[in-house]
Amino acid sequence: MNALDGSVVYTALPTIAADTGAGTAALQWIHAAYALTFALGLITGGRLGDLYGRKRIFLVGTAVFTLASLLCGVATGPELLIAARVLQGAAAAAMVPQVLATLHVTFDEGSRAKAFGLYGTVMSLGSVAGPVLGGVLTQADLFGLSWRPIFLINLPIGIAAVLLGRRHIPESRDHITRRLDPLGMLLSALGLVLITLPLTMGGEHGWPAWPFAVMSAGLLVLAVFVAQRKSKMRKDGSPLVVLSLFAGRAFSAGLVTQLAFGLLSGAFFLSWALFMQDGLGLTPGQAAIGFVAASLGEMGGAWLAMSLVARYGRAVPQAGALLAASALAGYHYLITAEGTGMGTVLAALPMLAVGLGLGMIGAPLADLTIGKVAHKDAGSASGLFNTGTQLGIALGTALTTVILFTHTTVGTRGRAMHTAFADSLWYVVGTLLVMWALMLLLPHGPAAADGRGTTVPGTVVPLAGGHPTRARL
Repeated sequence: MNALDGSVVYTALPTIAADTGAGTAALQWIHAAYALTFALGLITGGRLGDLYGRKRIFLVGTAVFTLASLLCGVATGPELLIAARVLQGAAAAAMVPQVLATLHVTFDEGSRAKAFGLYGTVMSLGSVAGPVLGGVLTQADLFGLSWRPIFLINLPIGIAAVLLGRRHIPESRDHITRRLDPLGMLLSALGLVLITLPLTMGGEHGWPAWPFAVMSAGLLVLAVFVAQRKSKMRKDGSPLVVLSLFAGRAFSAGLVTQLAFGLLSGAFFLSWALFMQDGLGLTPGQAAIGFVAASLGEMGGAWLAMSLVARYGRAVPQAGALLAASALAGYHYLITAEGTGMGTVLAALPMLAVGLGLGMIGAPLADLTIGKVAHKDAGSASGLFNTGTQLGIALGTALTTVILFTHTTVGTRGRAMHTAFADSLWYVVGTLLVMWALMLLLPHGPAAADGRGTTVPGTVVPLAGGHPTRARL
């Protein structure tokens, strides 16, 4: 459910906007609200399971997620839909961390790899199916419900998960885990919301002074959060966020690279979904074919990268960044040459190469970033890495105001949307080139070669557009 709902809205967004009357900012928040809330709660959600029982928190999170999906499905306006997506993201942050933790403590070493492997497969299928299912269900218009079944499909799955989970999932907790840090949670959430909110709303108001003032206040709040973290570390050594991790060059560069990866994913895939339907006039089902091509490319790129990274290290994701940048530059030329007459095949086919490059980045990046982190800091490092991904997606979605909606609005069709998307590709290409430069700070060879790092097989690393691949953290 989590993997599905992170990406299912892409192909349904134009229909949702037309049906609910969502404007530019509202449309961005329908997608960003889930990713942002999920990101803000991931580390805390894991801590809640350690403190109060992983089974209990999983069941509560799943029940709330299912209720939130129902609210999404019955929403008649953008306000309720955004509020329900916030609730979904918060519930996912409570639900998801308990899954890997429960698998880790329940299975012995011989069976754990198989359990993690099945987990990774299910996550991959959910994320790949998201945009496809969103397009198919929206176009099918089941029972005249239009886009609503993309959320209502969670109801039977969620109910079954709660009923079966109560019976079959064993309870577990960490008896040495320290208490929560409500002040730190509040400061981090407030700072990021103060940065994200004006990014989505400023464009609609012509970028007056207040968005910049609010973003500055957000940066100030985050600075206070860092100071509070340092003070708390001195007092009780709380490992919620281990700031000393940022002293490592590979970790800092890798985390910023992953944040940029999420950012370009949030910006590109939202813009691309609108381009295919509003710019080219494709149906949601036809647009879903493009996401299939991107997913196939990503899976191929991930397989290729994991077979090469042990020998070539950072050169593999760097090659992926250059491949994706070149493919998108070629895509820009194709869009400009073909105009609005591009068909489904021409719109989808280049995404095989783009996806291949993105897969080559996402698959090895986690190991190159976290591989040399000490065992005692592995949980904090992994939490920060995955949080960076979701934050990047949320911020990238918000930044579509700058890169796509500067001279157009939601619902604009034909040539104007076509031109806006073509121009936005240069921002994505530029981000990929910045990522290539950042990856010069990653290890030349396999990150965990010195044995100081941590390798937990089967952890899922989300790739562009929410598509994950299994990697070793």
